[in-house]
Amino acid sequence: MSETNIRISVKDTFRMTSTLGRVYHIAVFGWYALVLKSLIAKDGEELPPGIFVYGGPWKYLTFLNLVLQTVFFGLAAVNDLHPGKTAEKTLGRLKDFLFSVFAFPVGMFVVLLFWSIFAYDRELVYPATIDTFIPPWINHAVHTFVLPVLLGEVLVQPHTYPQTKNALAALGAVGSAYLSWIVWVYLSVGIWVYPLLGYFSTAGLVGFFFFNMTVVTSLYLLGDKLNSHFWSKGTKKMTAKAK
Repeated sequence: MSETNIRISVKDTFRMTSTLGRVYHIAVFGWYALVLKSLIAKDGEELPPGIFVYGGPWKYLTFLNLVLQTVFFGLAAVNDLHPGKTAEKTLGRLKDFLFSVFAFPVGMFVVLLFWSIFAYDRELVYPATIDTFIPPWINHAVHTFVLPVLLGEVLVQPHTYPQTKNALAALGAVGSAYLSWIVWVYLSVGIWVYPLLGYFSTAGLVGFFFFNMTVVTSLYLLGDKLNSHFWSKGTKKMTAKAK
C-alpha cells in the first residue's frame, strides 16, 4: 500500500476515535451529572447514623471523586466540541493533566479501597444504616462503575502524561491537603470521617496514609503504562496492517 493510502488510513482511524471519544465524554458527563444531582438533592433529608453534618459531603473522598470525574468528563466534552484551535489546545492539556494525575489514580483508588474494606467489614467504611439514605444504584455509581468508565476512557482516547516528578508532586500535594482536611474534621468534632480510622494509633494512621499514597502513586504509574502500551501498540498495528 502506498504512503498516501497509509496516511489516509491513519487519519480515518483517528477521526473515528475522535467521534467515539466525543460521544463517550458527553454520555459519561451526563451520567455523572445525574448522580451528582441526585446526591445533592438529599441534603434536605434527615441523615442516618454514620453520617454527620460537619463538612457536608465534602469530607468524603467518594463525593470529591464524583465531583472530580464530573468536571473531567465535562471538560473533555467541551474540548471535543470547541471550535477554537487555541482554546482546544489549552483545554486539551488541562484535560490530559486532570485525567492522568487525578481522575484515573484517585478514581481507581476509591473503588479498590472501598470494596476491599467493605468486603472485610462494611461498618468500617459504609455502615448499613446508610443504605436507607443512599440507594444501591448510587452506591454502585460512585463506588463501582467508576472503574470501568475510567478504563473505557483509556481505550477511547490517548492522553499526554506530564513528567512523572511533576505529576507525583501534584498528586502528593492534593493527597496531603485531603489528609489535613479529614484531620481537621476530627479535631473539630471528635469523629473520624471513616470509622476505620478510629482503630489506628497515631503511628498506625501515619502508616495507613503512607500506604494509601503508595497505592495512588502506583495507580498513576499504571495509568501511564496502560496509555503508552495501548496507544503505541495500536498505532504500530494500524501501520503494519496498512502496509
